[in-house]
Amino acid sequence: MYAPGAAAGVNLGDRVSVFVRVPAGARPVHKLWVRSTADGEPRFTEAVVDRQDPNGDVWWRGEVEARNPVTPYRFLLAGGDGPAGSAAAGGSAGGGGGRRWLTGVGEVDHDVPDATDFRLVTHDAPPAWAADAVIYQIFPDRFARSAAAAGRELPEWAIPCDWDTPVVGRGPETPYQFYGGDLDGIRERLDHLERLGVNTVYLTPIFPARSNHRYDAAAFDHVDPLLGGDEALARLSAAVHARGWRLLGDITSNHTGDAHPWFTAAVSDVSSPERELYYFGDDGDYESWLGVKSLPKLNWGSAELRRRFVDGPDSVARRWLLPPYGLDGWRIDVANMTGRRGADALTLEVAALLRRAVAETRSDGLIVAEHGHDFTRDLDADGWHGTMNYAGFTRPVWSWLRSPTLELPDFLGVPGGVPARSGPAALATMRAVGALVSWRSLVHSWQLLGSHDSARVRTVVGDAARQEVAAGLQFTLPGTPMVFAGDEGDDARRRGVGVVAVVGAFVAAARLA
Repeated sequence: MYAPGAAAGVNLGDRVSVFVRVPAGARPVHKLWVRSTADGEPRFTEAVVDRQDPNGDVWWRGEVEARNPVTPYRFLLAGGDGPAGSAAAGGSAGGGGGRRWLTGVGEVDHDVPDATDFRLVTHDAPPAWAADAVIYQIFPDRFARSAAAAGRELPEWAIPCDWDTPVVGRGPETPYQFYGGDLDGIRERLDHLERLGVNTVYLTPIFPARSNHRYDAAAFDHVDPLLGGDEALARLSAAVHARGWRLLGDITSNHTGDAHPWFTAAVSDVSSPERELYYFGDDGDYESWLGVKSLPKLNWGSAELRRRFVDGPDSVARRWLLPPYGLDGWRIDVANMTGRRGADALTLEVAALLRRAVAETRSDGLIVAEHGHDFTRDLDADGWHGTMNYAGFTRPVWSWLRSPTLELPDFLGVPGGVPARSGPAALATMRAVGALVSWRSLVHSWQLLGSHDSARVRTVVGDAARQEVAAGLQFTLPGTPMVFAGDEGDDARRRGVGVVAVVGAFVAAARLA
């Protein structure tokens, strides 16, 4: 059975046609109802046969009123003993024979809670360009150096590295290895991205910090001079947009670094306006991300923090979306913890604030959340347009395609390494996660096989053949593909074309069909 949900463009009060395809040879459907839940009360409307394809597939059509900002719906199917797929077959609708539900997890012969119902969402839709985005994630320090990089004085924390210096994946040196990549280096290599089929560049943080990853921001008001400063961002943005592409930034809304002026002012003066931006105890201690004291946690209960972060054209969330920088949106770091601490449960409120800040600054802006596990409670709430889909894509693909000889200490944070699971088990996870969000949120979430936070996909799968299978899934399953820079691999470069381009061309052809 196939029952898609609406992806975009639904307004309150709209009546939306929804469809169920019954494949030829499938369990027969003689009668079908749509059950929608409006104002908290279920209601049923009878569906009709819309058409029958030459191959025998039957399409049923029903209507759902988008009564609420999120309107759940599901289908009630009744079957009999008539020919499979025949819309005209007999069979009584009474007596309960052949009754089953169709929800986001598929057909079930028993009653199930509403959590997996399909959803119509009337919150403002994501930008249209995001539907066709092929995203390339760049960790600026590790991508490419311009000639200007050689003349920059390094900070005391940096451990200088040549391109051939092995990366320390885990250890005390990990955040301090400094390779010297910069924004002009990226700009000079956009032709490589074009050959791959990329049309959206996503940069991990570009603000000053005391690490190579820069998630410990020491400022939000200027670009790190080690990356070329504000002018280099303007040059990169102009070059990216000249190709008709998009450029996304990365912002930490959960914490700053302990060198950030907000935090240094808060520590030095208990009566400073910056004090309320963080969580301080009576003893002077403060909350930090997972107890890492160099990453003090922001307090979104503070009106002053909201003013600085989201209000007005000079706020953190807005200023970098404006010319000459023109970022097309943000990936929000640690979105799952933003606004959450003890009794504070402000995450959905903060997500909505950030989305509105983006939308008011540029109507075609995108905002996507980082979330490493079950993200489903945080979507479809007028905030994040989507998330990084580790839970519903990365984890099941890794567990299915992992190398038999793989040895990793954990599975994206879960102890015990990457489990070996079957294809049906991987599909079950994908369905279980995808069933809990709207189609719109699912297709605007990022399908990734790896990132700066994980092992490389080649490390996980072990060979080119399995990696290409993984890429096929990444580019053809519902979602937005995000490729971590370098995952196109030496094998692809030797063949003169990337997996991204090959599968991307297939996807483009399918969309035009």
